Amino acid sequence: MENVSNADQLESITSMQSTVKKLESALSQMTQSGANTTLVTKRLHAVSIGLAVLENVWNQKPHPYTPEDLAEAGKVLTGLTPSVENSYAKSKAGSPQRTLLERRIKALRLAVQAIHSTLPYN
Repeated sequence: MENVSNADQLESITSMQSTVKKLESALSQMTQSGANTTLVTKRLHAVSIGLAVLENVWNQKPHPYTPEDLAEAGKVLTGLTPSVENSYAKSKAGSPQRTLLERRIKALRLAVQAIHSTLPYN
């Protein structure tokens, strides 16, 4: 895992926490409306695992996830990154939304990197 500044660590953890909250809200709304929640549930689980791994690597917080959980989360986060990058490309330069997306992309990449570095068969 590459050296990451304390500022980037904090931004990435905050971004992942924000993403978890956003997905929890989306899941709640979709559940109430009766929509299919499979994809949001899968993404929420993966982002939660990504957050836990970042906190484990940087703050030595333990997590309960198995190597299989980590591998699956890594795949989901890797698959999620292009859609966030696409939103970033469409966002207006200098906008708060662009900054948020920039941080989210960095956090997702770091989470995938952290997951891969902790897997026993990387």
